[in-house]
Amino acid sequence: MEKKRYYTFNEHLREKFGEKVFKVSLDAGFTCPNRDGTLGWGGCAYCSERGSGDFAGEHGSPIEDQFAVVTERMKRKWPATKYLAYFQAYTNTYAPVERLREVYEKALAEENVVGISISTRPDCLAEDVLAYLEELNRRTYLWVELGLQSIHDHTMERMGRGHNYAQFCQGLEQLRSRGIRVCAHIILGLPGEVREDMMETARAVAKMPLQGIKIHLLHLLSGTPLAEIYKSHPFELMTKEDYVSLVVDILELLPAEMIIHRLTGDGPPADLIGPLWSRKKWEVLNALDAELRRRDTWQGKFSF
Repeated sequence: MEKKRYYTFNEHLREKFGEKVFKVSLDAGFTCPNRDGTLGWGGCAYCSERGSGDFAGEHGSPIEDQFAVVTERMKRKWPATKYLAYFQAYTNTYAPVERLREVYEKALAEENVVGISISTRPDCLAEDVLAYLEELNRRTYLWVELGLQSIHDHTMERMGRGHNYAQFCQGLEQLRSRGIRVCAHIILGLPGEVREDMMETARAVAKMPLQGIKIHLLHLLSGTPLAEIYKSHPFELMTKEDYVSLVVDILELLPAEMIIHRLTGDGPPADLIGPLWSRKKWEVLNALDAELRRRDTWQGKFSF
C-alpha cells in the first residue's frame, strides 16, 4: 500500500508491535461530572447519550463479555491479531482508583492485549489516579486521550465542557511529567467558530508536548443539547470540501512525529442529523489523501 503523507496510528502500531493492532472499544459503566450534577447534567452539548461510546461494548456488561463480543467480530476478518483495550465511553478516570484498577486489569489480562487506551477529561486526574496511570505506563503500552476540542474558552463554555483551556494544559503537564503518552481530541465545526479559530487551536496543539491527536468533525446528533439549539437557532455545518481543506492545513502544521490517531469520526447513523456526507468515512479519508497529493504536501511541512 502507498505510504500515507501523515503519520498514522496504524503505521505507528505496526512499527512498535510488528503486526496489525486493533482497538477494542469498551464501556466500563462510568459517568461524567458533566452528567451526574457535579458540573452539569446531560453531558457536553454535542455528546451522545452513550458518552461518545456509541460503538463500544454493551453498557453494564462485564468487561470480559464485552471483549469477547467485540473481538469475535474482528476475528472473522482478521483471525490473528493483537489488541488495545480502549476505554472510550464517558470519562474513564472518573471513579475511585480501586474501581479503575479492577476494570483496567481485567482488560489487560485478556489474550493478545498489548496495551490500553483511556479516554478522559483533563479535570478528572486525581493524584491517586495519576499514580496508578504512572504505574500502568511502566508495565504496559498506555495512552491517555484528553478532550480539548478547542482552545477558546468561550467555545468551551458554550458547549458546556465544564473546564477551560488552562485546565487542559494542567492535565497535560500532569501526565507528561510522568512520561505518559497523551493524545488530544479536537473538534472542527463547533458552532460560533470560524476557520481562523480552528487554526488557532491547531497552532496551539502543534506546540504542545503531545504524542498524538484525534481530529473530529462535529456530528450533530439527535437527542443532544446541541440538536435542541439547532432547532431554534440553526447554524452552518461544515461541507466536505471545507473540512478536507482545513484538515490538510492542520496536518501541515503538526510535527511530523505526532501520531495521527484519527482524521474523521463516526456518528451513529440512526442519530446523525448532519453533516450527512460524514457517513461515507472512506470517501472522506480518500479525499484527504487526494488533497495532500494535489498540493504535494505532507504532515509537518510547515511545523517548526
